[in-house]
Amino acid sequence: MQTFVPESITWPDTAPALRAQVRALVAAHVDRGDPRRLANSWAVPDPRFSRALGAAGLIGMTWPQSYGGHERSPLERYVVLEELLAAGAPVGAHWIADRQTGALLIRYGTEEARERWVPGMARGEIYACIGLSEPNAGSDLASVRATARHDGDDWILDGQKVWTTNAHHAHVMIALMRTEEGSERNAGLSQFLVPMDAPGVSIRPIIDLTGGHDFNEVFFDGVRLPANALVGVEGDGWRQVTAELSLERSGPERYLSSTALLIELIRRAGAHPDTAVRALIGRLAAETWTLRLMSASIAVKIARGEDPALEATMVKDLGNSFEQAIPELVQAAVEVDPAGPEPLGLVLGHLLQLSPSFSLRGGTREILKGIIARGLGLR
Repeated sequence: MQTFVPESITWPDTAPALRAQVRALVAAHVDRGDPRRLANSWAVPDPRFSRALGAAGLIGMTWPQSYGGHERSPLERYVVLEELLAAGAPVGAHWIADRQTGALLIRYGTEEARERWVPGMARGEIYACIGLSEPNAGSDLASVRATARHDGDDWILDGQKVWTTNAHHAHVMIALMRTEEGSERNAGLSQFLVPMDAPGVSIRPIIDLTGGHDFNEVFFDGVRLPANALVGVEGDGWRQVTAELSLERSGPERYLSSTALLIELIRRAGAHPDTAVRALIGRLAAETWTLRLMSASIAVKIARGEDPALEATMVKDLGNSFEQAIPELVQAAVEVDPAGPEPLGLVLGHLLQLSPSFSLRGGTREILKGIIARGLGLR
């Protein structure tokens, strides 16, 4: 039976300087007036801040210099990500491009696609979204029904994607489409690079309980793309996308979305909190530290060229459970009005409405537990 033993982490010598650099950028560029924007900040877009990070060399850190990257180590990148998320920095505009789209294009894309899209992603000027979930597929990606068919040398795309984060800000999408007529489950799927301004692409907003607009429906109505829009190998989309999910599921965003609430709780508690609050702060700090070591150890494995898909799924599942528990635990421990105006109350009220969605993005809890059970030889 395979088990998850976290790596021994040796943080790079450059870590202190990177932390200082990120903190200076946050102090200079991030408006901290509304504490609610500091929670779940990796879904909060701010193109101005993304461009500032790009100019500082903090996007595309592990990518080749030939495509605008900086050839830094995955752990150096990890240091930057956790600093940004702990500070509640609004990184949502470039997050997906930096986390997975750029890396996917470098690995599987054509040279033309790399040169057209990746340097702009590294500058914090080109943003991406992911076309996976569908109305009748949900987290069961093998049920994808949106199609791409040959028409001469071109591809014609039809269908729909849903829960597409920040599609309304994105310049490009990597879409998983069914390319083999009559194929079932994970056979006959391929990935495509879709410019969001292509004729036939339309976007409709999905407004969440907080009034926020992160999610969208995206429709493809006879979208014509050239042959080189195919990413990787035709029919190999399932393998490509599952490898990509290791990057999506393992990062610090999977346990730091509710950190702003923990920080406000510590501020509210002061130097002499009562016994219950002191115990809660200790518990949440310890769990944060454990998840940090688990998540960072995956960055080490990825740096060695391994595919820690099972470990990434564990981090995603445990991290989401942790993130979702924090608002309820804080509400039970402290008397505070979730409607504000106190910062602790404002962040608490925001996360009580938002956190139920955390276990949906990147795969529902039920799907993840099935993947984990298979990986551990339990089914």
